[in-house]
Amino acid sequence: MRHTRTPLLLCLLTSAVLALPGFAQQPVSRPALPAPRPAAAAKTTPAKVAPPAARAGTATTGRTAPKAPAATTRSTTPTAPARPAGAAATPVSAPKSAKAGIYAPPSAATAGPKPAPAKPAPPRPANLGSTDPNIRYQNGKTLIGQLRYELAMQELEPLTRPGARFERAPEAAYLYSVAATRAKKWAEAEQMLNLLRTEYPAWVGLPDAFFLQAQVSFEQGDTDNALRVLSQLPADQLGPERENMKAVYLPRIKDKLQFQTLLSRYPQDAALGRAYADKLANGGWYTDADKATLDQLITQLSLDRTRYTPRPKPAKKSSYNVAVLLPFEFNDPGWEKVRKNQFVTDLYAGLRIAQDSLQREGRPVQLFSYDTGADTLQLKQVLALPELAGMDLIIGPVYKSGSKLLARYAQQRQIVCVNPLSQDGELVLDNGWHYLFEPSSATQARQAAQFAFNQFTARTAVVLYEDTNDEAAFAQAYKTAYEALGGKVQALRRINSDVDESVAAGFAGIDLKSIGHLVVASDHRKAGPAVLGAIQAQGARVPLLTYASWMDNSRVSLGQLDSRDVYFIHPKYLDKTAPGVRRFRQLYLQRQNLPPSVFAFTGFELLYYFGSQLHQNGAAFQANLAASGPVSGSVFQGLGYPGGAHDNQYVPITKLERLDLEVLNPVGVR
Repeated sequence: MRHTRTPLLLCLLTSAVLALPGFAQQPVSRPALPAPRPAAAAKTTPAKVAPPAARAGTATTGRTAPKAPAATTRSTTPTAPARPAGAAATPVSAPKSAKAGIYAPPSAATAGPKPAPAKPAPPRPANLGSTDPNIRYQNGKTLIGQLRYELAMQELEPLTRPGARFERAPEAAYLYSVAATRAKKWAEAEQMLNLLRTEYPAWVGLPDAFFLQAQVSFEQGDTDNALRVLSQLPADQLGPERENMKAVYLPRIKDKLQFQTLLSRYPQDAALGRAYADKLANGGWYTDADKATLDQLITQLSLDRTRYTPRPKPAKKSSYNVAVLLPFEFNDPGWEKVRKNQFVTDLYAGLRIAQDSLQREGRPVQLFSYDTGADTLQLKQVLALPELAGMDLIIGPVYKSGSKLLARYAQQRQIVCVNPLSQDGELVLDNGWHYLFEPSSATQARQAAQFAFNQFTARTAVVLYEDTNDEAAFAQAYKTAYEALGGKVQALRRINSDVDESVAAGFAGIDLKSIGHLVVASDHRKAGPAVLGAIQAQGARVPLLTYASWMDNSRVSLGQLDSRDVYFIHPKYLDKTAPGVRRFRQLYLQRQNLPPSVFAFTGFELLYYFGSQLHQNGAAFQANLAASGPVSGSVFQGLGYPGGAHDNQYVPITKLERLDLEVLNPVGVR
């Protein structure tokens, strides 16, 4: 009997997948055209960046926007070398603080429209938790429509059990899975979909469940299972939807060997073949050994040979050109703007010192700096400059909307670009030319979970996270990674540290003496005292894993943190006794008459590392990065992009021992 999809399930099926961030329209490889000038420039939101460390020898985790340092006048500000000959634009006049050689396009004359006031949230159903299963079922549908996915899961879960004998139990299980996927609770969604397929095998909507299962598998990194599940769907159902799903997720595969294995298992999968051909031709993966494979795919899939012919690998050069796209904002010389943008000045000063260091070592790079301002209009003007297409590496920008624009440009022009400050892993999901200098939040969670699994004998955990999107994503990524290793997260609870009752509820019913470790994903100044107080109240000695920013919290003493088993996720840790850190500090003081901030260290490490990659491997160095593991940094503890990763995969875990910080997972010890 042919399956007929009800309007409700069809709507949920489409929106459950396409509404997720990963199903936004993908960039198309085509020549970049001058961007149309919008009526007004809209201000953008800064990407999540790392604030400067407040204590010597430590650094915060970079989970909040940079704060302006104390008002200080720099005696010198770094200057940039002259722009390339034949530049299409001449630097505009700038205030005295702006240095020659930094291109600053004219800013928009008018401000953008004011945002419309937020609409009030719709009221929740009045009869939540009803004993009437039909009411709970309707509540679940209503809550999904209101984007209250966790509440929807709570309403629907009792209806899905076979013992409940609810006539619409399969639909309830499917709706629960939809809510779980929208909340990015992949493990819960997978568990419910397995129950649906096992307990209700005759349900007419089972193809929809298979389709959703494929998305969950893709999100969990199990591409093989996703393709296998999609292949089990009837051939005449969900054909375009399947191809769209593959088109989104297959380009995210970052391991070349994994791609080759999948091709051997699914040789007739056209979407898989196209995705691999695109990686070879346009993603920086191609080597001479891939010629036969690429030719076979072009013939087999009738691909456009012109589009899928790799560009010749750039020859090594004696000197490389690096574009620096940062919001210097020279059109606003006011002291408030100068203070706000101090992190940009520091970052650029670090880049300049790295340039000098590389020059002394016989590996010169030329820096060409451009003021991108705080709006995308100014960035588009910079990207329209012909000279930018001749760069070997692009560094920047720091705003999320600008990062997406530059990522598309870099992919089209096949120029590696590195975002210096963002921890948003979604920026580099499916772009072989875009890297994050920082480890993403998800990578920090995975590496912390790996450390905890290896470090703590008891394989159980409780995870508390602050009521923000970033911390929720971190907590979910931690749970997924820890349980994939074989551990068990017994509770995953959201807290609001501004509300004492919320923190107390987070610990309700939890015996801290019986769990292996506690994870607290919160930078809130009240979280530290509240958590340590709860541990003390139970007389527990449970290991605690949290952010390094706790050491900068005036409400928590270092002695308190030292006396307990507190472990810090510390991506920006700097060992002030290390020779490289001491030397950089000395050079920076000589030039700037001020000690360096963490942003200055970041600028130095970024250019020194990627500038060295340019000289060692040429401008298309992705394959070399993928084949090497993390290495010790010049100032930071480590840096590396193994296995095709596009964010830094090394995350230091530190611990106070007699008030001195120790790195417990140095490079080479995982």
